[in-house]
Amino acid sequence: QVRLVESGGGLVQVGGSLRLSCVPSGRTFDSTQKVVWFRQAPGKEREFVARIMWGDGTTYYTNSVKGRFAVGKDYYKNGVYLQMDSLKPADTGVYYCAAARATSVEFDSWGQGTQVTVSS
Repeated sequence: QVRLVESGGGLVQVGGSLRLSCVPSGRTFDSTQKVVWFRQAPGKEREFVARIMWGDGTTYYTNSVKGRFAVGKDYYKNGVYLQMDSLKPADTGVYYCAAARATSVEFDSWGQGTQVTVSS
């Protein structure tokens, strides 16, 4: 288990961009792990957004963000970023990163969440 520190949220207008960061505190991600971004809009269930396998860098996205969001390794911070472009009001919510073993469905490390608000 490791504490994840997120940053980069904020208020942006429709069509704008934000870049979120997820950095592990006190250790590094390793090749056996995956890092996932989730989001939770007000009054809604938490939903999957994007995933990256730390070992080989493969990525996967929910359909609603394909072509607009990109998840990748931040080699400078030794963390993971989520680049969000062409933002829509439907993207508003609290974004969380989480880490787990690559084959696990249970996440043992979570960030504190960062608010993203897209205004129209």
